[in-house]
Order: sequence, then C-alpha cells, then structure tokens
Amino acid sequence: MMLEVSHLAVDHGKLRALWDVSFSVGEGQRVGLVGANGAGKSTTLGAIAGLYPIAGGAIVYDGAPLDSRSPPDALSRGIVLVPEGRRLFGEMTVRENLRMGAYGARARAALNEGYDRVFTLFPVLRDKQAQPARELSGGQQQMVAIGRALMARPRLLLLDEPFIGVAPILVDDIMTALAAIADGGVTMILVDQNIRRALRFVERASVIHNGRTVLAGDSAALLADENFATTFMGLD
Repeated sequence: MMLEVSHLAVDHGKLRALWDVSFSVGEGQRVGLVGANGAGKSTTLGAIAGLYPIAGGAIVYDGAPLDSRSPPDALSRGIVLVPEGRRLFGEMTVRENLRMGAYGARARAALNEGYDRVFTLFPVLRDKQAQPARELSGGQQQMVAIGRALMARPRLLLLDEPFIGVAPILVDDIMTALAAIADGGVTMILVDQNIRRALRFVERASVIHNGRTVLAGDSAALLADENFATTFMGLD
C-alpha cells in the first residue's frame, strides 16, 4: 500500500477532532472520505499533509512512518493538498498563482512543462493566465487551485471539497480533468460531502462519523447497499 492510516487521532487544542480513523490507499487508486460536515474528513487530510500533529495511531507512507511536521515536509515526499476554499492570492495573476505551486528544484526546472500540463487539462485558463485570480469564477478558481497543486508534481493528491462553490457545468469539467490526472498515475484521496458524486468517482470509500471510521468498502458495493443508502445518503 502507498498509504496506510491506522487508528488516527488528532487534537485541535484541547478538543479531540479525530478519535479512530483507519483506511488504506494503493498506488494509483482513487479513494474517498465521505460523511457529514464536521465529521473529521478535512482534519484527516490535514494530518496527512503535515498541517496537524498526530495525537495517536499512525500514518505509514511508502512503507515508512509519515512524520511530516509541516506541509513542506509532506510536499518533499510528493504529498500535495488542494485545500477547501482554494486559498488563492486574489491580486496575483493565474500564472503567478500556478508558479507558487512549483515547490522543489525538480518542479521549478520544469515550469513550462507544468504550465502546459495545467493548460491542457483546463484550456479556459490559457487565455486567462494574465488575469488576477479574483476576477475568475468559482469554478475557474478551483481549476487554478488544482493546477497549482499539479505544479508540485504530486504522487498523492489530497482534494478537500473541490466542488464547493462551483457551478454544475464546471463540476463536470473538473471531474473530467481529475480523472485524466488519476489516469496519469497520480493517487488521489477525495473529500466530498456529496456522497453519490464521490462514490461515482472513487474506487473505494470510507465513511467518517464523529471522528471515527464507521464503514468502508468498494464504491460500487456501497452504492448498491440498501442499508448504506438508507443510513448515509442523507448526509450529502
């Protein structure tokens, strides 16, 4: 397995945000984390990306404990987070925002290749690369956020609610691009409150509820499970 999360616990100050989260991700897989708002999905991604210290359990990446203490540590190992809310620099141009993602000597040495890859996946950005990011629509800004992550040449891409604030027609465009990225060998973990949409995109999924993994399985089997639909589909 590329990534194994075992009995993960994370604290936010004096409050425990995660109690017992476990799942695994094979190289090249698309895996989903689904559940209600506040369940702990984003905190799980943050722990993998080095944003939050681990209070218990373990994260193993490529067979070794993942002891990232900061996002740069995770980035150096090919783990890249696309955060909820995009977090672009609004006054900077599209191209400048993309450049911010080129972390590390290898990525900086392949800047033009990185730009071409992003503009091939998201052609609408090619003609907008000199515009300030604040002038783009929500969906186009999300494309920039994903493109910025790709500039770092990720092996493991963490996607935190990438469809919030995105028009339905652009959701389809972004999902098509994400599928192409995955087909190119990038492993993905997707967090999405819309359970049906997530399960149609990923191969496997884990349901997180109140900081704990309560169910996991193949996406097709979960979608076909009447008990799962009755219990969890209302969460989206």
